[in-house]
Amino acid sequence: MSTYTQILYHIVFSTKNREPVLEKQKLGELYRYIGDIVQKRDGHLYGIGGAADHVHLLCSLHPAVALADLVKEIKTATSSWIKSENIFPDFGYWQSGYGAFTCSPDAKEHVVQYIMNQERHHETESSPDELRRLLAESGIEYDVEYFE
Repeated sequence: MSTYTQILYHIVFSTKNREPVLEKQKLGELYRYIGDIVQKRDGHLYGIGGAADHVHLLCSLHPAVALADLVKEIKTATSSWIKSENIFPDFGYWQSGYGAFTCSPDAKEHVVQYIMNQERHHETESSPDELRRLLAESGIEYDVEYFE
């Protein structure tokens, strides 16, 4: 019997200390690199976006790929690539941890649009406030220490 899944993950991760080091003009290169990683792991990337201090992606995963393994691979590979290619000169590291939220197939297009409009969105909401809101909307408790 085959394995069938329909799980969409909205994944969010930040630069170390949420430093705004991801330069807008080079974000497309980072997004393509991340997309290649998802594709090589037999996942599907529906949308990717972000701001100077964080990245959002909406993807589905192959059933044999664990979410934590994919995020670790993305963060490790992109860190090495960013540093070796000097894509973002002030980039140090990704912050440890990440946010991951599931979304229904009916909400997919809405979440993709949300992700694609991050620049405009962050004109009115800070990155930490956005993450707090996403956590609250998902009913996830968190330690306020990570937002200080």
